This record gives sequence, structure tokens and C-alpha cells, in this order.
Amino acid sequence: MTNTTHTTPRAPVGLLTGKVVFITGASRGIGAAAGRLFAAEGAAVVLAARGIDALERIVKEIRADGGVADAVTLDLADSSNIRVAVDRVEELHGRLDGAFNNGAVIQQPGPLDTTSDEDIDAQFSVNFRSHWTAMIAEAALMRRTGGGAIVNTSSIGSRRANPALPAYGAMKRALNSITETAAVTWGHEGIRVNGITPGGTATEMIDAWEAVSPGIVEANNAATPLGRMAEPREVAEVAAWLLSDRASMVTGAMVPVDGGAGA
Repeated sequence: MTNTTHTTPRAPVGLLTGKVVFITGASRGIGAAAGRLFAAEGAAVVLAARGIDALERIVKEIRADGGVADAVTLDLADSSNIRVAVDRVEELHGRLDGAFNNGAVIQQPGPLDTTSDEDIDAQFSVNFRSHWTAMIAEAALMRRTGGGAIVNTSSIGSRRANPALPAYGAMKRALNSITETAAVTWGHEGIRVNGITPGGTATEMIDAWEAVSPGIVEANNAATPLGRMAEPREVAEVAAWLLSDRASMVTGAMVPVDGGAGA
């Protein structure tokens, strides 16, 4: 299991009050933390992932705390399914103010020359094309009500050579490019688009990597000035700020959330 130093959650301040926010990859990790946090900050959240049972548990938890939440099944490898999920947001709320495109899939760790065609295809469809498709659908809904904000989850691995996860790093770097391009393309319509580049984060994805490559967590902590993995909520906090009106002049940015590991 991953090893982190737990932080004390900050009290909600209504950062996203009145906003409708769509979250992909919301059944676990950063996405699940985002669902809970965004709802606590006042957003009506629509949580999307393949794991509908996990989503329903999170929705039940949010509603029990007085929040507004719904779940929708989503296969990020299926472009038509992405559009259906965004249409569901419109059916539920009639608008979309924020989108956190967070869903991703890890590749089988290994060097460039042993990466399979299947891994490359999966990385392309889920970690790159799905975000492209989602952003177009999200922007179409946002512009009907005067704009909104989109945040894409990239990775510290997009910023430098990534010999252990070459296809993952390549598609995340491509995601950085379309994030910046979308920001320039849609800025005049009041749609802000930013990305975050988390470093090592205590999620199931890192646990899976550690299982096949023992020592990954220890090496990450040693390479991180803050000396630990991020907690999912810490990453979600940055996304929440970028989606909020507090970040009204921020667009086209790729924000590191890596404890200084990329400095």
C-alpha cells in the first residue's frame, strides 16, 4: 500500500456554490476525492465512471451529507458513450459550469521497445482521445449559458522522458497540447481550460504499479522535496480552485501538483 502523511482537510468555503460540475474517473482515487470535495464546496456533481456500484456509494455518501450528486456510467474508450454522459448532465441540470476530465488508464510498465500495440491503443483512446471528445461536448453545453471551466488531469510524466511508462507519458503530453489549444480556441467564449500535472499520488493506480515494480513508492518519495505521495484530496483541491471563479484569469495553464518533484 502507498505511504502518505495525512493532511487535515480544510473546511469548505463555498468555492463552487451554484455550479454544476461533471467529473470523469470519479469512482476512485482523485476523481472520487474530487466528487466529495466539489460537493462539499457547493457544486452539484455528476460523477462518471465504469464502476457504477462504486459511484452509487459515493453519491449516497454525498447526499447523506446534504450535497447534490448523481451518477452516470461512462466508458472513456467509447466516444459515443462520452457524448451520452454529457447529454445526461444537460438532462439533469440543463447546464454545465465545470468539467474535471480525470479518468485515465495505466499502461503495463516497461521500456519503449516492449510496449505492446494494445497498450498504445488503450493509452490513445482513454488518455488522449477521450479528453478531446469530452472537451468538445462539454464546451458545447457550456457555451449555451455563457461559458465555464474545464480541468484535465495530465501527469508529471508528461513533462519529461518517461522510460517506465512511455505510452502513458506520450499521451499525457499530447493532452497538455490540446488543453492549451482549447484554452486559446475557446477563450473568447468565456470557457477556461487548464490542466494539472500530479506527481506520485496515493491511489489504486500507484498501488498497481508498485505491485509489478516494487520500490516505485520509495523512489517517488525520495525524489519529492516534500518527501511523500500526495493524497487524492490535495490534487482535487487544485482542480477545485481552477474550476472556481477565483481562477477567473487563469487559462491555458498546466499546474504542477507534485510536491516539488518536477522543479
